[in-house]
Amino acid sequence: MNAEALRNTFCQAKLFTVLFLFWVLLNGTLAPDALGVGVVVAFTTVLFFKDSLSFLSDFRLTPQALVATVQYFVYFLLELIKANIELARIVLSPSLPINPGIVKVRTRLKSPMGRLLLANSITLTPGTLTVELSDEWLYVHWVNLDADDIDEASTRMVAGFERYLEVMYG
Repeated sequence: MNAEALRNTFCQAKLFTVLFLFWVLLNGTLAPDALGVGVVVAFTTVLFFKDSLSFLSDFRLTPQALVATVQYFVYFLLELIKANIELARIVLSPSLPINPGIVKVRTRLKSPMGRLLLANSITLTPGTLTVELSDEWLYVHWVNLDADDIDEASTRMVAGFERYLEVMYG
């Protein structure tokens, strides 16, 4: 077996494991019939969608990446809370202090999956929306561009997410 085939087999095994564990969590039981159906469903999913479910293929399965994943989720949740509070403050203000605009942001991430996660993280944060992702460039709509230096503000927006995604995906 060559190195590429071995890598593909390893990625498929990782995907099967994640899907099967997700199945077990959703069912909440270790009954043999539920486990058997889970094996069949996970195997069938890997068999039919092995090329299109590639979110694990770029993931670096290292202790540092696993720690970075937990840190990423904590960071994302904190940013989500801060953005919700800020957007609520804007919406509830009688003067509706907004200054919308689209900013072109460059990312250092090399992995397409890392870039996609960055774009989605920005989009899921209230007040921002990634409208396009093209190579290393993201075009982000902001409800309130409150910075004088757009480059510094856009770097500040992606730097926190990139710090973890670089460890996770490269």
